[in-house]
Amino acid sequence: MLSVDDRKTRGHQRSPSDTQAFKERTKRDALIDLETELSKISASATNPLEKEAIEQQNDGFKRLFERFLEEDGPSLNWDQIQRLPEGAIKNYDNLQDPGTEEIKQLLSKLVVVKLNGGLGTSMGCHGPKSVISVRNGLTFLDLTVQQLENLNKTYGSNVPLVLMNSFNTDDDTQKIIRKYKGIDVEIHTFNQSCYPRINKESLLPIAKHCKIHDDMESWYPPGHGDFYESFRNSGLLKLFLAQGRQYCFISNIDNLGATVDLRVLRLLLGPENTAQIEFLMEVTDKTRADVKGGTLIQYEDKLRLLEIAQVPKEHVEDFKSVKTFKYFNTNNLWIKLAAIERILGSDGLQLEIIVNNKTFENGLNVIQLETAVGAAMKNFNGACGIHVPRSRFLPVKKTSDLLLVMSNLYILRNGFLSMSPQRMFPTTPLVKLGDNHFSKVKEFLNRFPTIPDILELDHLTVSGDVTFGRKVTLKGTVIIIANQGERIDLPSGTILENKIVSGNLRILDH
Repeated sequence: MLSVDDRKTRGHQRSPSDTQAFKERTKRDALIDLETELSKISASATNPLEKEAIEQQNDGFKRLFERFLEEDGPSLNWDQIQRLPEGAIKNYDNLQDPGTEEIKQLLSKLVVVKLNGGLGTSMGCHGPKSVISVRNGLTFLDLTVQQLENLNKTYGSNVPLVLMNSFNTDDDTQKIIRKYKGIDVEIHTFNQSCYPRINKESLLPIAKHCKIHDDMESWYPPGHGDFYESFRNSGLLKLFLAQGRQYCFISNIDNLGATVDLRVLRLLLGPENTAQIEFLMEVTDKTRADVKGGTLIQYEDKLRLLEIAQVPKEHVEDFKSVKTFKYFNTNNLWIKLAAIERILGSDGLQLEIIVNNKTFENGLNVIQLETAVGAAMKNFNGACGIHVPRSRFLPVKKTSDLLLVMSNLYILRNGFLSMSPQRMFPTTPLVKLGDNHFSKVKEFLNRFPTIPDILELDHLTVSGDVTFGRKVTLKGTVIIIANQGERIDLPSGTILENKIVSGNLRILDH
């Protein structure tokens, strides 16, 4: 039996591991455990092709996970953000239109990519978001194909359309694009990666096998930053470079303002392009509705995208300031194909990791490691922003956006939506529709048998059980609130200008 003195001596000799060494050991253990689990997942593949695809995805995920373990704290020091240098953001109004002869040449060097990985579940729809009907019975995908068909016919060009699908949207999209066979647009698709969700406590994948469609909850598409590697792995990057294509224009499929802009294309490929731009990000004026949108900053002498997820908590309000950060990223990007190939072939892309926390209904906490396509900006030479009109940013995220694009505020021609010349000012009205009664498309359409005339509307707020009659006109500021247990039915032909309509249909001057 040890004496008290012996125990004291032994205790002093056994110094505890320092924090850094402990962290390194736990990181190493976490990576070894992850590799073991990923090996089990790939071993569940039933044929060599499936096994090869799963292993390629596992390698990509392992690299992302390793970087996640290495990162300690915020990815930037707020005090080291620099002023944007002169010329970092170009002015769209200074660009020139190309001549007709020049246009065909420019278009021969372009590829259009639409990010098509999202589902329509947030708007109560099944399947890909791109098949939601947005105008005259036409879907996001219909409008995109129509735009490119019109471009190709008008200029005798052959601009291809590429859809980046996810495992959630690929099957449905493949069925839908068959209907475009007779249309003058070459359509390609490829799938972004599919990564396993991680248990937040154990840092292990919750997936136990590679049969993704048998266990959809365990997998996720890792954000649009995955575009670069998946595009290359699909073989499409090599194909388009062999065809002499030089730039791809990437945008979200639900942004109806993201059309091929010939002025921007001329900036990249025209005679005045002396400084080679490998990466061009469209930015537009930030409003109070966009305060969470990513913005451009200069950091460590490089232009880069700053997302709200990367901002230290104590500086979130600074980030949201419209005065400090005047512009935000529309996610309309023009990227040089040869530069993508060069960067992926050297050190690869180092994109900031966005940790997306989710909680399942059973209380399980999981994390998704994601990246953003715009975050690659700092890896490219001659990267810059371009300040574009607000009309280049017309996303449909909610039914309130759907109300705007379905209304007489916009005119639809050849798949392009443009604001009606009858609108007296170029800003769009601010529309807020209550989530409980309007968030799902089906319910929204039941409550609006026809979309009101909103040419002179500034602001609309609707809350509660409210139904609109046909041919309603809304002007100025209109607020309609049905309290719980009350219902408001606006009669057909109602005209409301600067009114507040309360629960018992009293109409007051606003």
